Amino acid sequence: MNNENTAENVLLDFDLLSKLVVGIGEVSDMTGVPTRKIRYWEEKGIIASEKDTEGSTRRYNYVNIKKILLINELLEDGYTLDAAAKKVEVRMNSINETFTKLAKYLESEE
Repeated sequence: MNNENTAENVLLDFDLLSKLVVGIGEVSDMTGVPTRKIRYWEEKGIIASEKDTEGSTRRYNYVNIKKILLINELLEDGYTLDAAAKKVEVRMNSINETFTKLAKYLESEE
């Protein structure tokens, strides 16, 4: 199996993606976005962490990791943080609406 097929299979492993929750340090290492930026984006309400208790390590799910990657790409392309966040939110809403319609379509086919 080549690397491209492996990557495609991971992206289609919905069970894995639903369980994926990673600490802020790991997210920073994987995405190249400094932890300070990630915290700032969370303070601004652009992304959200999953915290078990007050003061615990910030942990991010698949959707928020995807947002971090997309925002970082847009920042590198010259967008401001607010413009990047708005564009990502619109994109995420569009994807969610499309998959909601698809789920309803599939339910009606059963």
